[in-house]
Amino acid sequence: MKIRLFIKPYCGWCHKAMRWLDDHDIAYEKIDVIADDAAFAEMVRLSGQELAPVLDVDGKILADFGPEELPKFWEGLATDKHR
Repeated sequence: MKIRLFIKPYCGWCHKAMRWLDDHDIAYEKIDVIADDAAFAEMVRLSGQELAPVLDVDGKILADFGPEELPKFWEGLATDKHR
């Protein structure tokens, strides 16, 4: 499973998302879209918008979310996997 989290370093929601992933022992690649213009362009292409965080899990996208949305998204991934 390839997990990428597109973040902006000053973004509070991004830090909460990282904390949630860390607390659930989920390995992910953190991508700073402020430091990398190509990463920013990819985030916009994937999510259709410029807000962070954006989570990409094997092509399934959760964009501009709060940490309270992560459990349901993660549950949906597990359900999709078993179909």
